[in-house]
Amino acid sequence: MQESFGQEARERHTLAHEIRNLQQLNAQMAQEALNLTKALKGDNKTQGNWGEVVLTRVLEASGLREGYEYQTQVSIETDNRSRMQPDVIVRLPQGKDVVIDAKMTLVAYERYFNAEDDYTREVALQEHLASVRNHIRLLGRKDYQQLPGLRSLDYVLMFIPVEPAFLLAIDRQPELISEALQNNIMLVSPTTLLVALRTIANLWRYEHQSRNAQKIAERAGRLYDKMRLFVDDMSAIGQSLDKAQESYRQAMKKLASGRGNLLAGRRPFAAWAWRSSAGLILI
Repeated sequence: MQESFGQEARERHTLAHEIRNLQQLNAQMAQEALNLTKALKGDNKTQGNWGEVVLTRVLEASGLREGYEYQTQVSIETDNRSRMQPDVIVRLPQGKDVVIDAKMTLVAYERYFNAEDDYTREVALQEHLASVRNHIRLLGRKDYQQLPGLRSLDYVLMFIPVEPAFLLAIDRQPELISEALQNNIMLVSPTTLLVALRTIANLWRYEHQSRNAQKIAERAGRLYDKMRLFVDDMSAIGQSLDKAQESYRQAMKKLASGRGNLLAGRRPFAAWAWRSSAGLILI
């Protein structure tokens, strides 16, 4: 357990370093995302796939394990027999789930980033803000929280895969955050999502440590019970040995050392037998 706590301290110490590294990677990923939108301008599906790629990188950096603490592309059947497929479901201790959506597109942000004049930039900005707001509404209508078998928290995480696009939106229209919350949605970027996922990873670590401590306590309890029974058995054996020793002493007294013992009573018979061998008869 001491080793586990030491490992946890080291991981907390490196969290800030990992976040700084992720921020540096964000600039690179942002440029890659913009290059992708340039090559495939208007292809929302491809941009959605790109968001899933960035999300995968963040998940890998969080310390969570796919198939254990989170699952991807889980297909869930709704009450009306249709199917929905959240991008990621993160499992929490105590049987709760967090849904992450990574389908936000950045076509308008690409136009904003590459605008050559203020008018074009402003038009693209408004389109970007409208795109974020529209995705909030569409995601809210999916109502992931009500899916059968999904033990989701009240909020779905809406992932905006490019940090500057996220910051631009909430800087120009801070009310987007409250609008998202009204739709049971939280807006997250790569950096803020990493912090949230690392927190969840720590919750799982505490849960595992608690379970291990409980198992150790249970094993110690069972070991104590066995030791107690062993001591009881040894005590009973000791009592039996004491009784056997006392019985042995009593038997020896009757045979040889006690008053009126058998060996003392044998002497007249021995004398009689000796005299008989000499031809004498005693009456």
